[in-house]
Amino acid sequence: MEIPRGDLKQMLIAFARAVAEDDPYMRGVLMESLTQMVSVTGDPMQRLGAYLLEGLVARLASSGSAIYKSLKCKEPSSSELLSYMHILYEVCPYFKFGYMSANGAIAEAVRNEDKVHIIDFQIAQGSQWVTLIQALSTRPGGPPKIRITGIDDSVSAYARGGGLHLVGQRLSRFAESCKVPFEFHALDMSGCDVQLEHLKVRQGEALAVNFAFQLHHMPDESVSTSNHRDRLLRLIKGLSPTVVTLVEQESNTNTSPFFPRFLETLDYYTSIFESIDVTLPRDHKERISVEQHCLARDIVNIIACEGAERVERHELFGKWRSRFLMAGFSPYPLSSVVNATIKALLEQYNENYRLEERDGALYLGWKRRALAVSCAWR
Repeated sequence: MEIPRGDLKQMLIAFARAVAEDDPYMRGVLMESLTQMVSVTGDPMQRLGAYLLEGLVARLASSGSAIYKSLKCKEPSSSELLSYMHILYEVCPYFKFGYMSANGAIAEAVRNEDKVHIIDFQIAQGSQWVTLIQALSTRPGGPPKIRITGIDDSVSAYARGGGLHLVGQRLSRFAESCKVPFEFHALDMSGCDVQLEHLKVRQGEALAVNFAFQLHHMPDESVSTSNHRDRLLRLIKGLSPTVVTLVEQESNTNTSPFFPRFLETLDYYTSIFESIDVTLPRDHKERISVEQHCLARDIVNIIACEGAERVERHELFGKWRSRFLMAGFSPYPLSSVVNATIKALLEQYNENYRLEERDGALYLGWKRRALAVSCAWR
């Protein structure tokens, strides 16, 4: 195999191939050069390269899960982590795109309802619901009674600096200030453990279920006989929801073998790092921390871990679509208002962001690469 001298991207690919083919000579040769070429303070490719290299080295040492855990152990204080997540939320429109499109679909679906129950798988800070509560508070004829069931695990509890009751308190105070009748139900568990009896569904309530950047963490049939992805969709379908919203990264890493998965991760995160680069200057003192704590862990997990230890398992919209259809759902088209609102949002960002509507879903991309997809079902 010829060594592609000087081209960082090609050298990373060659190194990944040497890892896949178990070629110790090539690994040794490339490793030496790559260590000199990558840098967490460099251009997008050098920065991404640093984390890809970390993942490849961890894979070689069969210490993927250990490194993933140690990256967790080196976590900043919860208030710092929150601020890093907030910086990423502000500088890239991906999360806002997801939250706005999901909220738009929910607001549309419950526009004539008096009682609304929202089940949010991985509620995190609960910030998605502030804008929806606000929007519903101004509804002609008055706001509905809103009940939110927030599901979350200990990872987000760490970022929040406390349990789900903090989210409940914050949302309750906000709802009160908007004069919206509100109730919060905390489910402190992983989405995989959720069963029907936990959800406390009541008759007469319009049910909205939200999966924002969450369903790809659920193990499917390739990992576990329980196949929580499809189990949860069937469970939710059995509750006859008014609307179910899905927001996911548009990337194909779930069942692909190591080398194609590496190539996909390289391509996907190149776009992410480039898009961060146009907003956060390279000398921005918190940029390294933002990338390290909000992106690097996922990259290492995708590359270094296998089986149940690999929790970052993204699928393309086509695969999600077939899962929803198989569970008995039909598409719920997003309204043109949602589309227009997100177009207006993107005008505040770089012109390389793209919004595209196809197959009943809304895609947000950077240049030619789709990065996030949003859709709704009923």
